[in-house]
Amino acid sequence: MPLIMGVINVTPDSFVDEVRTPRFGDAVERARLLIDEGAHILDVGGESTRPTASHVSESEEIDRVVPVVATLREHVGDQVRLSVDTRRESVARAAVAAGADIINDMGATLGAVAGELGVDYVAAHMQGTPETMQLNPTYDDVVGEVLAEVLAAARVAADAGSPKVWIDPGIGFGKATHHNLELLANLDQFVDTEFGVLVGVSRKSLIGYLHAASDAGLSVRADELAPTATDDRLEGSLAVAAWCGLLGAEVLRVHDVEPSLQAARVVAARDSA
Repeated sequence: MPLIMGVINVTPDSFVDEVRTPRFGDAVERARLLIDEGAHILDVGGESTRPTASHVSESEEIDRVVPVVATLREHVGDQVRLSVDTRRESVARAAVAAGADIINDMGATLGAVAGELGVDYVAAHMQGTPETMQLNPTYDDVVGEVLAEVLAAARVAADAGSPKVWIDPGIGFGKATHHNLELLANLDQFVDTEFGVLVGVSRKSLIGYLHAASDAGLSVRADELAPTATDDRLEGSLAVAAWCGLLGAEVLRVHDVEPSLQAARVVAARDSA
């Protein structure tokens, strides 16, 4: 059954309003809620990577993330695994020292650090930076190019000694709607590698465009419509998550843990039927 990674955004500007927990106490409370709902992994991030998001300083990112990771490690023990969502080496090192088990790296540059520290690693793809990635994403072969980049980053981590490495095609990170759909349609190519696959589609603009197209009777291209709001993207998020699970994704990164876990169990029931 796919593992469920619940999102903890210790930021004031996550793209999903209702899961923003910029205050320490709110972040810890959300973590406890996600554990109660069945999360296997908690992914703690201190800098938003949504389109047009601004940088925060390294010290501020550390100040946001590390107390949450340390508190969760102390109070939940081995009940769940803890991941740090960062592109910065200093933040990754500080979070691992505080108890993080996984480095979730949208920059795909920290594989050697994960290997050195002996923690698991997610090599995720992003074209450009959050400020620029959606301006004009362009690929000659989106599946081939993304797969080659994440495999190269994953192999660095594995060769450096990281015990478990996942690859993430980076849905929504420097991709137009048709790029995202092509990656999802060909997710089996990622699954058929030596690495596990992690996918995050939860509530992203892709889902908003698909919802809008569904509301319009699928009579127009999805990205020609205004996407539905982030609080109106649950059904599509679950449908695409189930698709990823059916193709063999090992980890689903989600905002809505309980319904995503139920969808994952449906996928697992298919295998045992």
